[in-house]
Amino acid sequence: MSNGLPKLDLTTMAISSQGAFRSLSKSPSSIRNQALTNIAQMLRYQNDEVLEANRKDYTIAKDTGMNDAMLDRLLLTPERLQAMANDIINICALEDPLGETIETYTMDNGLALEKLRVPLGVIASIYESRPNVTVDISALCLKSGNTCLLRGGSESINSNIALVELIHRSLSDAGLPMECVQYLDDPDRNLITQLLAMKQYINLLIPRGGEALIRFVSENASMPVVTGGIGVCHTFVDMSADLKMARSIILNAKVQRPTVCNALDTILIHRKVANELLPPLSHDLIDAGVELHCDSTSFEILSQTNQNKIIEATEDDWGKEFLSLIAAVKIVDSLDAALDHISNYGSGHSDAIITEDGNSGTRFLNEVDSCAVYLNASTRFTDGAQFGMGAEVGISTQKFHARGPMGLKELTSYKWIARGTGQIRD
Repeated sequence: MSNGLPKLDLTTMAISSQGAFRSLSKSPSSIRNQALTNIAQMLRYQNDEVLEANRKDYTIAKDTGMNDAMLDRLLLTPERLQAMANDIINICALEDPLGETIETYTMDNGLALEKLRVPLGVIASIYESRPNVTVDISALCLKSGNTCLLRGGSESINSNIALVELIHRSLSDAGLPMECVQYLDDPDRNLITQLLAMKQYINLLIPRGGEALIRFVSENASMPVVTGGIGVCHTFVDMSADLKMARSIILNAKVQRPTVCNALDTILIHRKVANELLPPLSHDLIDAGVELHCDSTSFEILSQTNQNKIIEATEDDWGKEFLSLIAAVKIVDSLDAALDHISNYGSGHSDAIITEDGNSGTRFLNEVDSCAVYLNASTRFTDGAQFGMGAEVGISTQKFHARGPMGLKELTSYKWIARGTGQIRD
């Protein structure tokens, strides 16, 4: 790769990222948008090298036994590249966050204060398997005036190198430094430890991947870390629910793309509608290839349907992110029981209620402490593009400094501008 540096030059790499930040952060919006447009056009029309690199990664990963969920995340297709390009164009169309005046007021002494939105600086990300993350983070960082240091997994290294080379050509054509986006193309795991110690150069670190990676980064990073992405997502069907709607929403939340963090994991059903809803719902899900892990009550209801793919749940099924065509099913006696279950087993990601009762809906929305809570809708909408952000650098399940899908404004901070006429403090 043209801008790859050996591991011993990681400090030099970070310093050059800081230098590029000074250029990028003061560049006009038109230049940053031009770089993004260039990336989108190349993803659409000059993607042969990216697809060939991805085929190489995919073949190696499959031959070495990577599971289906991870293979799906790794795969790039012309359609997925087209969708990535569309997301970038949507980012271009968003208002430039830089320089926004968040608030302004004048003190009694005449001092005029302005709270001004500014970029964070150098953002690093460590992630696994998903080469689309390379493009999403790069695009959002460029639009918001931040430079980035990227470290993808070894399973997607060829794809990521090809994507970053494409991004570098796009930056150069727009007149921006290639160092705005840099990729650590050495698979040595010691690089991660070095990166986590570079508080002097990196302003924010975003890990994206499995629980083990996120925990390791959170416990060892010297700089601020935004964590999230582990999604144990619930949908509760209340006793007043429109059951046809419930079937449609649950099928979408589980099946539309089961390998992602906002896919449904646990179905909670009010006891008063379980006998009516569960048999047809199980047919919907099983016909789509879903295996159901049922508590004793739901297992008893479904044992009379003579269907396969129905097994008895264990304690490990509650609070589990399946990332596959598996869903846990539990019958509950009340809204309070559903709220208790989500409180005990949820991950703070995305949870939904299906109900026609306004009071129940309001209670659920107010009392479930997750980054995204839904009334009569699929959890699959927890996504930066779906929320109108163009894309996301990650989904934060913590509360500082960002929560939920992280878009442009979540990649900024602010500074105070004070304009005086000679004021001094008494």
